[in-house]
Amino acid sequence: MSKLFFDHLLQLKDVDKHIKKIAKTAEEREELWGLIDEIVHHKVMGCILDNLPRQHHEEFLEMFHTSPHDEELLFTYLRRKVGENIEGLIKQEIGGLAAELLGEIKS
Repeated sequence: MSKLFFDHLLQLKDVDKHIKKIAKTAEEREELWGLIDEIVHHKVMGCILDNLPRQHHEEFLEMFHTSPHDEELLFTYLRRKVGENIEGLIKQEIGGLAAELLGEIKS
């Protein structure tokens, strides 16, 4: 998993605990985390694009593509264009997703 600008907002310790319990091999854990990373990425990007005015989507996506790890650059841009606490919105989105993932893993 490569570093992304929003990684510091992710709180998935409980998900990790349950994956360690259910995955029998390192390969299974890796596969599950690959799926979770993809889901998280889509959820976070959806949250960002839902809150970012449409006319800024292309510019943001180009910036993200060029520097996906640059927390300062991307959050500064988003704060300026969204005008809200984008970090809080992302945390809220990930919190809901974490609960959903735990429910799926436990069932």
